Amino acid sequence: MRTPQVDKNDSTPLHEQVAAEIRRAIADGEAAQGDRLPPAIDLAAVLGVNKNTVIRALHILRDEGLLDFTRGRGVRVVGTPQRGAVIARIGELLDFARAQGYRRDEVVALIQTRG
Repeated sequence: MRTPQVDKNDSTPLHEQVAAEIRRAIADGEAAQGDRLPPAIDLAAVLGVNKNTVIRALHILRDEGLLDFTRGRGVRVVGTPQRGAVIARIGELLDFARAQGYRRDEVVALIQTRG
């Protein structure tokens, strides 16, 4: 198993580096669907970053559909890297469509006509 690491001298924000490390762990099978992640404070200690940096990264991955937060059960892996990539692209499409004056429901209707 590879030791996760972040580079504090890198121009990439630390929370994005942490998210990338967790994505990599999921892609490499180190964290599979259904697995619980260690608490944020433990991840922060391993990575040498603040707990809030880890929490910010976990929220990004939740928004990508890779993680689920359940009160009392912690953070679980629920998606695959492929699903996360598709969700990220959908977000980009919605942002682009909004900039062009489309509403979300209009974008959904356009997609359904192509399907």
